[in-house]
Amino acid sequence: MDQTPPRHRLGMQPSPPDAPAADGLWEHVPDDQPDEAPPLRVRHLVRELVETAIFILLVFFIVRGIVQNFKIEGTSMEPSLHTGQYILVNKLVYFHFDLNAPIRLLPGQESQPQKVIYPFHQPRRGDILVFEYPRDVSKDYIKRVIGLPGDTLEIRDGKVFVNDVPLSEPYLNGAATACPGSRVCGNGPFVIPEGKIFVMGDNRGNSSDSREWDALPLDRVVGQAWLIYYPVSSWGLVLHHDY
Repeated sequence: MDQTPPRHRLGMQPSPPDAPAADGLWEHVPDDQPDEAPPLRVRHLVRELVETAIFILLVFFIVRGIVQNFKIEGTSMEPSLHTGQYILVNKLVYFHFDLNAPIRLLPGQESQPQKVIYPFHQPRRGDILVFEYPRDVSKDYIKRVIGLPGDTLEIRDGKVFVNDVPLSEPYLNGAATACPGSRVCGNGPFVIPEGKIFVMGDNRGNSSDSREWDALPLDRVVGQAWLIYYPVSSWGLVLHHDY
């Protein structure tokens, strides 16, 4: 029996190995190819860090535009708030804009009056709010809203009357309210002008407020006192009063 392999019988020969290179040497393929991944990974990491930093900054400015921290200094709001406490102020709740502002940019429309819109609400009687001190806007003060634009306010016999109705102020713990005769609040009833509010500290005997420097323009309001966050023992919402 013919033991010759079939391919030999058919005239098939195995293919010879590849010829060596022209220089007589076999081509050498290194086991380790140059790794281009690390530079790509570094660039990707840098981009991620930059994007994260931008995102953090955007969040910071957005949050800063809505919430601001404030330190109580002085005793003008005792017994409601005490010196050394830190609070968060809600700036969004009093957000407002002037609908006529774009119109006043047009020629001949400069005299258009303001039309201020509060999407949420303007300061309300009883609110505790932070504002720029009218005599030095670099300083922030905190007081309680007592009178609103158009209200008739009077201080007599140690009590506050709004629209001829005595104001219930349990946060005073019975303390009397006085106003110097040299100020508008010390000479009988008066009307709070439009665009302004009348604010006073809860510590009526030791507070620089509207009794001293008159009604506060609404555009000086920073925001509503919202949350006491330090010291931890005082943690909680700032209590406003609903008349």
